[in-house]
Amino acid sequence: MVTLGATERSNDGSRGIDRRRFLTGAAGLTAGALLSAVPGTAGAASRSVRGTQDWMGALADSTPLRRLTIPGTHNSGARHGGLWTACQNTTVAEQLDSGIRFLDIRCRISGDAFAIHHGASYQHLNFDDVLTACRNFLTVRPSETVLMRVKQEYSEESDAAFRRIFDLYLDGKGWRSLLRLDPTLPDLGGARGKVVLLADNGGLPGVRYADSALFDIQDDYMAEPFAKYPKIVAQFRRAAQQPGKLFMNYVSTAALLPPRWNSDRLNPQVHAFLGGAEAAGWTGLGIVPLDYPATRSGLVESLIRHNPTG
Repeated sequence: MVTLGATERSNDGSRGIDRRRFLTGAAGLTAGALLSAVPGTAGAASRSVRGTQDWMGALADSTPLRRLTIPGTHNSGARHGGLWTACQNTTVAEQLDSGIRFLDIRCRISGDAFAIHHGASYQHLNFDDVLTACRNFLTVRPSETVLMRVKQEYSEESDAAFRRIFDLYLDGKGWRSLLRLDPTLPDLGGARGKVVLLADNGGLPGVRYADSALFDIQDDYMAEPFAKYPKIVAQFRRAAQQPGKLFMNYVSTAALLPPRWNSDRLNPQVHAFLGGAEAAGWTGLGIVPLDYPATRSGLVESLIRHNPTG
């Protein structure tokens, strides 16, 4: 089942109970055991892949963004706050260099600025820092584009208040030229060198994130990994067999275990599927946001391979 919605983390007291239940159950798998248990990783690793820093440069300007396979990160700025809060172990700049082209940015109004949060946890990062990393990368790699979901996090400020701060970034801080604010999805040629805004707030300009006319989103963030994996595979199949919308396929999940532990279970399985016989030749799989992609060597490259040849 396809689920529309923003990813959130529960802050209730059930985590300790769920963790104990898992640890005393039969699923105490290590990442190493998972790697040996899933087929297809060796073959995937042996194939050539475009450079992770400029892989979009090999694609035609006329390629619609919805026909790409775009590696992404979920809660891209969330590196702090402990085991249950951190979703990444690399900076935004490092993510872009590794081939990531979708960022999930969560902003809380703080004075006249956006502070990057995951729930209540400030991530020692502001929106300026994120935009600077994107500008620095795109200045050196103008063949690339970055799709950025911007969402209000841990805040109940009005859409108008959120837009006021965003406008300060556009003109008061000089970021307008970096951002593509059109409500339509461009072809790759129209997006190169820009950050394409996916607006997950009613006050923002840009492409309306989760608009059912444009997007098909799998984001079951409360599915335990054994239940989540079939949903991921089903969404890959939909994207390959029913092209038309911009598919999003969140590999991340908050269920039962911390994000890192869940990624240690899911990322190897997704990597193996992408390198396996069923997915061979598939392109246009959409945006695939991941937790901790850097801990799985070759995972991002396996997604890049599922793009058109030119």
